Amino acid sequence: MIPRADALSAFESEEFDVVVIGGGITGAGVALDAASRGYSVALVEKADYASGTSSRSSKLVHGGLRYLQNFDLGLVREALLERQLMVNLAPHLVRPLPLLIPAFEGKRPDRLAGVGLNMYDVMASDRIRRRRGGEEEWSPERHRTIDAEETKELVPALASREPTSAHLFYDCQTDDARLVLTVLGEAERFGAVCCNSVEATGLIERDGRAAGVLCRDAIGGGEFELAGQHVVNATGVWADRIRPDELHHEAEVPRIRPSRGTHLTLASESLPVVAGAVVPAGSGRSIFVLPWLGRTLIGTTDNDYEGALDHVPPSGEDIEYLLDATNSFFGTELSGSDLTGAYAGVRPLISTGDPKKSVDISRKAELYETSSGLVTITGGKLTTWRRMAKLAVDRIVEREGREAPCRTQEIPLGMPAAAGELPLVEGVDEASREALAARYGHAAGDVLKIAAASPELASRVSPDLPDLVAEAAFAARREQTRSVGDVLLRRTRLGLLDAPRLTAPGSEGARAVARAMGGALGWDDQRIAVELDAWREVARVEGLVHDGAAVPGASSPALEPEPESA
Repeated sequence: MIPRADALSAFESEEFDVVVIGGGITGAGVALDAASRGYSVALVEKADYASGTSSRSSKLVHGGLRYLQNFDLGLVREALLERQLMVNLAPHLVRPLPLLIPAFEGKRPDRLAGVGLNMYDVMASDRIRRRRGGEEEWSPERHRTIDAEETKELVPALASREPTSAHLFYDCQTDDARLVLTVLGEAERFGAVCCNSVEATGLIERDGRAAGVLCRDAIGGGEFELAGQHVVNATGVWADRIRPDELHHEAEVPRIRPSRGTHLTLASESLPVVAGAVVPAGSGRSIFVLPWLGRTLIGTTDNDYEGALDHVPPSGEDIEYLLDATNSFFGTELSGSDLTGAYAGVRPLISTGDPKKSVDISRKAELYETSSGLVTITGGKLTTWRRMAKLAVDRIVEREGREAPCRTQEIPLGMPAAAGELPLVEGVDEASREALAARYGHAAGDVLKIAAASPELASRVSPDLPDLVAEAAFAARREQTRSVGDVLLRRTRLGLLDAPRLTAPGSEGARAVARAMGGALGWDDQRIAVELDAWREVARVEGLVHDGAAVPGASSPALEPEPESA
């Protein structure tokens, strides 16, 4: 990405066709869609890219089996087609994931689940089988029933329960924050100018129409006007906080009803899974237990949330709910001391005001245009980001009467690279090379060039995970990263995967990240100490470490999450 200073300079000297507010997956998608249709685009994000809901998902690119229960067939169909597209446009970032619905005590797999999976298969069947070069694309196999041995091979944590068999089906998995950064990178390739830590504080109006946004630079200070002919509000759960009176009174927009989803991570040894498992969690609900980046991921909850939105910690009640469901299903005795991390995100569900409907009111995208010309796109989910972006940009194209069809269905996201194609660097093992290829694709070579500069940069941040210290330097130089938290929570995901170790006083891993960033950003020892204190404070308010979680062999106390806002 271009340096922040260059982006800010462009903002103050140029007028853009489209200004996008929000640097999550929807805003990134709007920027890519508009730029690839020939519009000049500026994007601003008040915090860090993907720092809201877009880095706090269940990491699934999927149709959503549970929406079949509500007969929301259109949403499932749309999501399944987008899943197919994403795995082919970004094969290094969006990967197939086998999932199981096991059966026990001599019983056959649930027949109703089988009916749902048959529908899933049918709705996913409209797919392009080959690329233009003739290479076969991925497409999901039909679901099938597997025997006890294969079930235990795919989910070793179930071995003690002696499963009878299981339904096996496929969805896809991603690193959500890296997906956002990759889409932003493609938007920049088409000419978009993006900048984080820039808050849109209001609309500029000319003759009663939106003509840009007033902005505040959260890092350098100062305010400026960002001129644009069209303004798109893509701020997700914050969408009704920009011009709320205009939105609610003119467009009769239903209120956004935030729903908190909590997730936990565990060492894979604590709960070994090769495939994902659908786990019953009472009251007709289910959760997922998934392999993810060398850990086991458990989630999610789905509860109304009324607290502050900038930092959303997991609640103790939600953590207990997830652990109870997991222990009941696997016959384990997991507790808070087994957690390697915990995080929560808030979904922008659209409330219709109907008290008979559950919190899962709607995951459909909603587009609103008000008298000022402000276009607001919200709702939806990670899987359908491209459709949401198309909906917003189509509205702008219609306004102008242009001939500018959407192209994002054919734009590759990043450039894949195999680990074996990357340069060899002393001290970097095969596991780290594979992780870099999956995260950065071809750009992993640039990270390895940095790693080659010194043994410290070629070392791991955490001893049992493959992420390199060099990634912190790369993030500071190339990805507008300004804090240790940016690196540990979104450029890598170590803050979610190894939180107790990295938040402990004197953490060598966190210090190595700060030193690597300092080398790129000119931090002295005093500034590094300040940044490490700021990281521990972020970890506290985010509730990354649950009370009782600890690093084996470490004597320092874990951080306690901040009490929730009322």
